[in-house]
Amino acid sequence: MMQILVTNDDGIDSVGLHELARAMSDLGEVTIVAPDQEYSGFGAALGPVHLIRPEVHKRKVKGIDNAWAIGGPPALCVMYATLGVFDKEFDFVVSGINPGSNVGRSVYHSGTIGAVLTARNSGISGIAVSQAVNDWGVEGQGFDEVLDRQLWGTASQVAHTTVKALLADPPNFPSVLNINVPNLSIEDLKGWKFTEVGGPPPRTMSTAELEPKPGHEGSFRVKMSWGDPAELPIETDGGAVMAGFVSLTWL
Repeated sequence: MMQILVTNDDGIDSVGLHELARAMSDLGEVTIVAPDQEYSGFGAALGPVHLIRPEVHKRKVKGIDNAWAIGGPPALCVMYATLGVFDKEFDFVVSGINPGSNVGRSVYHSGTIGAVLTARNSGISGIAVSQAVNDWGVEGQGFDEVLDRQLWGTASQVAHTTVKALLADPPNFPSVLNINVPNLSIEDLKGWKFTEVGGPPPRTMSTAELEPKPGHEGSFRVKMSWGDPAELPIETDGGAVMAGFVSLTWL
């Protein structure tokens, strides 16, 4: 039976993670190994393992027999798994569902993608699955006010279809496929497109400035401001999602 590792960068309690893991359950034996808290933006970083001394905890996820939480980022979760910590040899890695697209320059910083890049280093193919959020073009993060509007089922079905196809006809060498899904119902998707990594994402941070911290002389916070959503070419990952298409990008 295929051994499928499921992880994310939003933490073990993420609804998107649970939905994704359950969607994989008829394709093989699923094991969740995910961070114990939010690790968005960590890319493929492992962290200073000799200092943080990560702990591993057994967790319960409905519908999944094997679930573990790690005190470190998603790349570390994958590294532990590929080193045999969980007494399994994994055949495929699925990372997500991230609330907020990982397109354009954000590809280089995404913990969701960093997990599958780490898997590729160990000779294992995988996919990263992200879903657009409302009110941010397609870029954004999982703020509480948007999570209850995420149509997780759409991204889960897209991931299931993709993984089923890749397991039936595996790539010739370890590969990473970055998938970005509009926050639409399955019926409202315009289709699927193979795309290229774009440049600037659909909505970027336009300015950053120091803001004094009250009561702490010489200390500052960084105040960042978002720019307006931009129109992107449809052949790019961000442009395809903005136009209502599932974006598939080989990295």
